Amino acid sequence: MSLRRLWAVWRMPYIKLLASEGSKECIFCTLPAAKNDKENLILYRSELCFIILNKYPYNPGHLMVAPYRHVASLDELSDEEAMDLWILVKLAMLTLRRAMSPEGFNVGANIGKAAGAGFEGHVHVHIVPRWNGDTNFMPVISNTKVVSDALRNTYEELREALQEVLRDMGIRRPS
Repeated sequence: MSLRRLWAVWRMPYIKLLASEGSKECIFCTLPAAKNDKENLILYRSELCFIILNKYPYNPGHLMVAPYRHVASLDELSDEEAMDLWILVKLAMLTLRRAMSPEGFNVGANIGKAAGAGFEGHVHVHIVPRWNGDTNFMPVISNTKVVSDALRNTYEELREALQEVLRDMGIRRPS
């Protein structure tokens, strides 16, 4: 199998932005505050969150949903913010289906620098429309995935942590 190159020259301004001092500014705070939605690509506003087009998209129609409040992780959102955020994710998907007829979606949040967050201080969810044969933004090599722990070990670790979280929340569940 020969290596195929897919050129994405439009991504270079984003890479340079992240490497510059300009990356210190939080776009998820400054753009909604500017009240110039069309110029800033803000597609929709609700009471607690907003939908914005990604200026450096992985695919055409790449949207992001973010709360107005500057928080770094989904678990820092109030229940109302979390509900509003996911309602807007649904709205974004419905909008993309209507406008672009994608065959699938990547929906996710990169929380923390280690997870690939470009703006790690302000949580946001990516909604990337996908079509068969498009340029996938996730690297795939020889259909191989490295899993660094046995599933049983991971299960037990997560089960224990879940029980602690539920206990902290005052929720009693059978073990």
